[in-house]
Amino acid sequence: MASTLNAAVWYNIAPSGIVLTVLPIFHVTGLVHSVLVPLYAGSTMVLMTTWDRETAVDAIEKYGITHWTSISTMIVDLLAMPGIEKRNLSSLILAGGGGAPMPEAVAKRFKELTGLDYLAGYGLTETFSQTHVNPPHRVKIGSDLGIPQPCTDALVIDPDTKEILPVGKNGELVIRGPNVFKGYWKKPEETREAFIEINGKLYFRTGDVVYMDDEGYFFYVDRIKRMINRAGYKVWPYRVENILYMHPAILEVAVVATPDPRVGEEVKAYVVLKPEYRGKVKPEDIIQWARERMSAYEYPRVVEFVDSLPKTATGKIDWRLLQEQERKKVGGR
Repeated sequence: MASTLNAAVWYNIAPSGIVLTVLPIFHVTGLVHSVLVPLYAGSTMVLMTTWDRETAVDAIEKYGITHWTSISTMIVDLLAMPGIEKRNLSSLILAGGGGAPMPEAVAKRFKELTGLDYLAGYGLTETFSQTHVNPPHRVKIGSDLGIPQPCTDALVIDPDTKEILPVGKNGELVIRGPNVFKGYWKKPEETREAFIEINGKLYFRTGDVVYMDDEGYFFYVDRIKRMINRAGYKVWPYRVENILYMHPAILEVAVVATPDPRVGEEVKAYVVLKPEYRGKVKPEDIIQWARERMSAYEYPRVVEFVDSLPKTATGKIDWRLLQEQERKKVGGR
C-alpha cells in the first residue's frame, strides 16, 4: 500500500489517466505501477500480453496513453523502430521506470523524440518496487535513482566498515521504510545477513553501490557482485556500458569480466549493432573509440558482436547468464 500510494501521488495520476500496462505483472514494478496504481486512482489500463514495439505505439496512438512505466530495454527497442519519429506519441505526459539503469544517451534520445524526461527510479523485490524516483518537475539526467520516496530513509555505507559515508562517496545503499520486507521465507540466516543495525534502526542491505550528491539525488554505480577487478583496479560495468551507449553504432551492450592470466579479469563487451552498421563496424573500432573516452584500466579490451542479448522474464539484460557463459567459455570457474 505504501508503494502504491507513493507512486500514485508522485506521478499525479487521476481517473482520466490511461496507463500502458506492459511490464510483467508477476513482478513488483509491473504490479505496482501498471496495475495497483491505476486501480487505486480509477484510471484506465491498456493491457499488453508481451512487449512488442509496434503494438505499443499503436496503443499509444489509438487509446491516448498518458502514463507508461517501462524498463530501459523497451525504450532502446522503441527508439530503434523504423519511422518512430513520424508516429504520434503526444498523448504521453509521463514515462519512467526502473529495474535496469537508463543510459544517459538513451534518455537524451527519448527526450528528443517525445519532449519528456524519463523518470528513472529504483527499487527491489524486497522493497516492493520503488524506494527512489526522480521528481517529475526536476529530473536529473544521470541519476538512475532520483531521491527517496516519502517515509523512506536511505544511507550510503562502507560495506566493510559499516561507516556512514559522506556526499560523493561510493558505498552500499541501505534502506528502511514501510515497504521494506520482513525477511526471506524460511531463510533465517539469509534474512539476518540482509539487514544491518545503524543507530538502533534496522536497514536492508541492497547490495548496490551508489553515491549521493549535494542535492540529495542518488546515482547508481553498479552491483557489488558485478565489479570487475582488473589488475587491482575496480571497473564498474554500468559506467562502461553507459559510455558505450553513446557510440552511434551500438544498439545494446552488456559488459562482463573475462578471466585473463595477466590482469586477473579483463573487461569484455557484448555488443548488438544497429542494423545499418552491421558489417561496417569492427570490434577494433569500438575498442579504439572506447579507449579515447575511458580510463586506461576500464575500457574493454575484448568486444564480441552478437545478434541479441539474453533477457530475463522481466525484460532486463541478463548479465548474470553472460558472465556465467564467459567464465565457462574460457575455462574459468
